[in-house]
Amino acid sequence: MLDWDDPFASTAKAVPESESDLTPAKPAANEQGAVPNVKADVEPLPIVDIAPVNADDKRVVNGMTDVNQLAPFKYPWAWEYFLNANKNHWTPLDINMTADIHDYNHKLTLEEKHVYTNVMSYLTTSDILAMRNIGLAVMEKMTAPELQIYQARQVYEEALHTWTYQHCIETIGLDQSEIYNRYRVVPEINQKIQLANRRLDSILRSDIDLTNRDELENFVMAYAFFGGIFEGCWFYNGFSPIFALQRRGLMKGTAEQLQYIMRDEVLHASFGIRVVKQIIKEENIVIDPVKIQEMFEEAEEAEQIYSSYILRDPILGYSKEDHIAQFRFIANRRAKQLGFAAPFPGAENTLAWLDEQANMKKEKNFFETKVTEYQTGGALKWD
Repeated sequence: MLDWDDPFASTAKAVPESESDLTPAKPAANEQGAVPNVKADVEPLPIVDIAPVNADDKRVVNGMTDVNQLAPFKYPWAWEYFLNANKNHWTPLDINMTADIHDYNHKLTLEEKHVYTNVMSYLTTSDILAMRNIGLAVMEKMTAPELQIYQARQVYEEALHTWTYQHCIETIGLDQSEIYNRYRVVPEINQKIQLANRRLDSILRSDIDLTNRDELENFVMAYAFFGGIFEGCWFYNGFSPIFALQRRGLMKGTAEQLQYIMRDEVLHASFGIRVVKQIIKEENIVIDPVKIQEMFEEAEEAEQIYSSYILRDPILGYSKEDHIAQFRFIANRRAKQLGFAAPFPGAENTLAWLDEQANMKKEKNFFETKVTEYQTGGALKWD
């Protein structure tokens, strides 16, 4: 049985020192020796006549219905995201990392080690930032509980991803203090984090008022950035250098960990894009296309700087040119899903195999490794 004061303590039942320990305490008497009537001193709660919740009255933000009442749903698709996410349960301990230790120490070139360590360094910080965005800046502003419930699951998944990176770093035997501080001391990594922090800080405020049209538009832009770019492009594209190693039979354990994460991030980005479009529709928001173009161009510039650092020397089968070309292609896909114009017309799919990594549709030897195809079955379709 759990010890509620200390869940990790021994569960052995304590023996009372004396019979008096089993006797419940009596209320203390007042100066006149009378025991106060506790029930009589409590004010009765007023009876309030409240109308039932009408699902049609729910809104994503600025809703006036009871946020504690889940059903009837206005957004059944949000509940489906939650149900599917719970089918996708895993932990980093499910994947065998033994071969990665050997690969890193005996097979990777110096250039490949540079790519591996810096990708992991960026990701460790990014998922914490994503967790703070959803958990602290976004979820509290949702006024339909079916949206909040999926986002609560998303917060858990971001924490799980952070554990996964830490598990990989610790298993390989990397210097954790050095790896975890790179986002602060390497300008090319830090500039991506700072760009995301500016978007987060603009909506992570106690005085934000989403009934104000300017504030609401800024919130939509920030959510579009995190759903469409941060998770939809930077994460989706950001795993590809590790997948390039996996395609050559290297760091397969880490890559498999990232495949699990990628499936979660596909859902995160898809959900964020769906919510943004719903807010735009409900609130009749018209976003300046110039602002959208600037947002994507700023993100592409940051990715240029980042990829020029992590891929300053190309590795076999992967280069910074491949990375940026693929970013532009994925950015066009996300913009289209958001209902915006393509920011990089003519961008080509230079890494056609990347979508295959997200799908995780591959044969497994049951006795050698965990089956990684999620229970949800077929691949999610972005187009």
